[in-house]
Amino acid sequence: MRPHTLASILALAIAACSLCTGMANAQVPPSPAQVSQYKGLHAAAQRGDVAKLEKIIAQKADLNARDEQGRTPLHVAAFAKQSQVIRLLAQAGADLSAMENDKYDAVTIAAVADDEATLATLLSVGASAKLTTSRYDGTALIAAAHLGHDGVVRQLIAAGAPLDHVNNLHWTALIESIVLGDGGPRHQQTLRALIDAGASQQLTDRQGNTPLQLARSRGYREMVVMLEQAKR
Repeated sequence: MRPHTLASILALAIAACSLCTGMANAQVPPSPAQVSQYKGLHAAAQRGDVAKLEKIIAQKADLNARDEQGRTPLHVAAFAKQSQVIRLLAQAGADLSAMENDKYDAVTIAAVADDEATLATLLSVGASAKLTTSRYDGTALIAAAHLGHDGVVRQLIAAGAPLDHVNNLHWTALIESIVLGDGGPRHQQTLRALIDAGASQQLTDRQGNTPLQLARSRGYREMVVMLEQAKR
């Protein structure tokens, strides 16, 4: 096993802190002040006002209009958990892969929120689980694995999310389930889902540490056992 140096541990801690802070800042729903300024499709999407939405769509409004954060009505509907609105926007031709200013699409918004119902709706209308999103060049799967959203992870895997995508921190979803997790039940279930789906255990972090080495270094015994058994 390759020993962790103080420098490598510090680098991991800094990267993890940066990622958690960045994601928290990016994954903020429209504020009450912003909502109060919404008009047209954004307002209808936020409120779930289907009748108003249908009327505005019939008037050929811009389905992909942006607010000050670059959110389209679809992003707003995802934050507000308005599944019927999502279906109507998709049927009308809204861009399901649109990114807001921090490069988050509706699928990643639902994934980070641990919102399995909204995610299921988005995937059912054709939204992709395969996009590269966020300032970290990650994916919805990596974001969900980081947070231990095991049900979301299973949905994304079933939808064809790339299992071994490497973000610009040089982490995969499997690695993030370890280095950014707490080793608890939901992160264990996340790791299990990724292992069962065939995610690579050979890809390493930037310092050359394998997932097994990372789990051992953190004292995550249950994860170590899972990884060791999967290698047999």
